Amino acid sequence: MHFVDWMLVALPFILIIGLALYTRRYVRSVADFMAGGRNAGPYVLSTATSEKLAGAALFVATFEQFAKAGFTIGWWSQILVPVGLFVAITGFVIYRYRQTRALTLAQFFEMRYSRRFRFFAGALGFLAGIVNFGVIPAVGARFFVYFLQLPAAVSLGGVSIPTYLLLMGCFLGASIILTTLGGQITILVTDCVEGMMSQIFYVVIAIAMLGVFTWPQIHHVLLAQPAGQSLVNPFDTFSTKDFNLWFVLMLAFLNIYGTMAWQNSHAFNASAATPHDARMGGILGRWRYFASGVMVTVLAMCTLTFLQHPDYAAGAAQVQDAVNQIADAKTAQQMHWSIALSHILPIGIKGLLCTVLLMGVISGDGMAMHSWGSILVQDVIVPFRKRPLSVKQHLLFLRLAIIGVAVFAYVFGALFQQTDKLFLWWALTQAIFVGGAGVAIIGGLYWSRGTTTGAWAGMVTGSLLSVGGIALREGHTFLWGTLAPHWGAQAFGASLLKRFPEFPLNGMEISFYATLVAIVVYVVVSLFTCRQPHDMDRLLNRGAYAVEPEDSGHAVKKISWMHRIVGIDEHFSRSDRWVTLGLFGWSLFWFILFVVGSVVYLIHPWSDETWSLYWCITSIWLPLVIGVLTTLWFTIGGVHDLRLFFRRLRTEKPDLLDDGVVHADEVNPSAMPSAASDTRSR
Repeated sequence: MHFVDWMLVALPFILIIGLALYTRRYVRSVADFMAGGRNAGPYVLSTATSEKLAGAALFVATFEQFAKAGFTIGWWSQILVPVGLFVAITGFVIYRYRQTRALTLAQFFEMRYSRRFRFFAGALGFLAGIVNFGVIPAVGARFFVYFLQLPAAVSLGGVSIPTYLLLMGCFLGASIILTTLGGQITILVTDCVEGMMSQIFYVVIAIAMLGVFTWPQIHHVLLAQPAGQSLVNPFDTFSTKDFNLWFVLMLAFLNIYGTMAWQNSHAFNASAATPHDARMGGILGRWRYFASGVMVTVLAMCTLTFLQHPDYAAGAAQVQDAVNQIADAKTAQQMHWSIALSHILPIGIKGLLCTVLLMGVISGDGMAMHSWGSILVQDVIVPFRKRPLSVKQHLLFLRLAIIGVAVFAYVFGALFQQTDKLFLWWALTQAIFVGGAGVAIIGGLYWSRGTTTGAWAGMVTGSLLSVGGIALREGHTFLWGTLAPHWGAQAFGASLLKRFPEFPLNGMEISFYATLVAIVVYVVVSLFTCRQPHDMDRLLNRGAYAVEPEDSGHAVKKISWMHRIVGIDEHFSRSDRWVTLGLFGWSLFWFILFVVGSVVYLIHPWSDETWSLYWCITSIWLPLVIGVLTTLWFTIGGVHDLRLFFRRLRTEKPDLLDDGVVHADEVNPSAMPSAASDTRSR
């Protein structure tokens, strides 16, 4: 990279390090370290949370998806619009979870079910989480090796060490330092500032790349695809494998079912100042994705154009030569994009993208390490200690757990050979926990007749089916790719494998079917074992059990029927209502366009050229304009909320007893240890 690029990388990180050192002084309790003292406003939450989506691993995964499906996945993704509206506007799960005042999901499981179930869920969530997270640092490090055109290996003391291992160690080390300094307080502040800077960089990068490649060049590549694998016509994609209509339909279901179940950023679920702020953080976050989405889309289509258009044949050949030097086929496929990007980005823009992705890597790694480390301490270690930890000891345990997660990720990333696309691998490993946890969460928060026995049955079922799916899929790959070539042509095993050259289900399909079975098991077992309904007012701190005001300080006098339809209640201020109604109207418009457009196309199909023009307007220029406006909006809102966040930290007295430990008076009496076992029904 040029000197200008390196300066663009260095300056933001000097600011981030300074903020991390400054925030350390505010950590005075376990709740501060784990949940930012529960003082975050909606703009801090939405901006900081979305920064986890800026990492290099997710960038590579999105490129993999675009190479297979192009813009067409965007058409079918409109099916997700009602799902997103339902979850965001109603505060589905997150609102009631925040009412419980639980610091971790497994703490809620103890409050709702039992301590043994908390331990099991915490341990299972931790194991699934670190396996899911384990591939991310390695993919990110490999991306930067090829993006920065670094040597594949370096010699240290006569020993050749892969460069990505050194980079991975540096990235994880930086994440450890930032995360252990101030925990969630540091994460909220640094990620929010990173998010505000990244938002500006997204827009600049997208505009710059649209000046490098012309739309006729992009249009030529988008249309030059085989029949059944179109990148612009969603009705000509039924030969596309993995990322197709069925992928979106399963994703729509799993998005509702798994709301808040995956705990890679669980601290944000407990960090809101009020339950209403948690809900508004989710609503605002949906407005913020325009800028990041258009940047990734523009980079993906420009890179694809560079690799496939005749005008860039010489440069594409250089990229292919570099790719051919990568021994592992899966790594070569993923790093194809980063090598191409290093050839096409102009000076300055390359530095901005490097900054965005590097901040995303360190932010995302730190967020995951904080989440899985705190789950290990809170839900596996602390519940079974006879003596309570002091605040100082508790914080030490949390910091050591974070370091332990980083060490595991380093070792796992160095040894594991990935065989599936990233999105599919993440879906599969998440299902180990989410497959059973989703129904335990929703049933526990919304159904008073859900029982501990039902939760155990659903969790175990979903987990076993998901783990079995991983074993079958990876085992099949091992047999077919490693053992079969050494068997004789007439061997029974080889002939059997030839009948099934690929395992019939991908990661998304395995997780979908595991989830369906877990739901049925939870409901059936709960109905058979329920003896008395759970006290939901006690669980949610409502009525006689209320411990904090529920309003946002800006209650409206009257709520119309239209507002109630979209989930607006008395806690919404005037600005909250405008933001929510705007999101509802915008999303509803595109969903209606999707339905009408699909019907019209089936009656009278239009050309791929028309589809190309449609995507140029709706996926490039329109989001770019909105991205410019939301950048200004969220910068102002983020600065305001950050000032309020620090004011709350300075003035509020920390609650030293708020450490995630569930006391006897917080547990449903029928789930107490004296009840013979955790399987006692209610």
